[in-house]
Amino acid sequence: MTASDRVPVRRRRRRPTRTGTVLSEDLIVAAALELIEAPGGNALTVRRLGAALGCDPSAVYRYFADTDTLLLAVADKVIGESLAGFTSGGDWVASLRDFGVRVHRSVLRHPRLAAVRASRVTAGPAESRAVDTGIGILLQAGFGPAEAVRHYRMFIDTVLAHAAVDADVRDLSEQQRDQESRVWQEVNSHLPAGQYPNLHQVREHLHLMGGSPFPDTLDALLAHLTMLRRRQSPPMS
Repeated sequence: MTASDRVPVRRRRRRPTRTGTVLSEDLIVAAALELIEAPGGNALTVRRLGAALGCDPSAVYRYFADTDTLLLAVADKVIGESLAGFTSGGDWVASLRDFGVRVHRSVLRHPRLAAVRASRVTAGPAESRAVDTGIGILLQAGFGPAEAVRHYRMFIDTVLAHAAVDADVRDLSEQQRDQESRVWQEVNSHLPAGQYPNLHQVREHLHLMGGSPFPDTLDALLAHLTMLRRRQSPPMS
């Protein structure tokens, strides 16, 4: 969220709502997150938010310019939660792995924010700290400034893209997930060899098409970054 999106303090409501609650940005963001994750789909509207907070819906606009600005603030909140307690150790590969796993796990905990996190820039403090931390790990590894930025972009976009897909899969019903699994195990593995020679050749291994490829992708990405680093001069002290 940029400074221009914030409403001057003098316009913000400081008296209690009809339920006795004093509004704040943090309170509104927390309530918005609950509505987004409520059963039955994305239920975030200003009207519903006002009802949840016990205030006139227009009061929300004293804190956020519009619902899109609020949505980005919610995304920034969960980014901060994903890296709470994270510390970068001496092993940059292990640190980057932990960083990626935390981000991936966070997206799965908040699947309805997956697309926002994968495609938008929140411009909030949590995202800025996350980017600063990730780029810092790569600088620590010895990559130059431009390389650190480029490699971080490749890394985080890959993590978020896989997380968004995995979040969509997790949001499927149990019946739908079972059907996806059966397609590989019972359908594609029995296709005729004459028409599908390559699938027939690997038919005993097609079950591997199920599940998330994120762990293997993360391993491959870290191996690629390690190879790039070894091609360069020794890491900077």
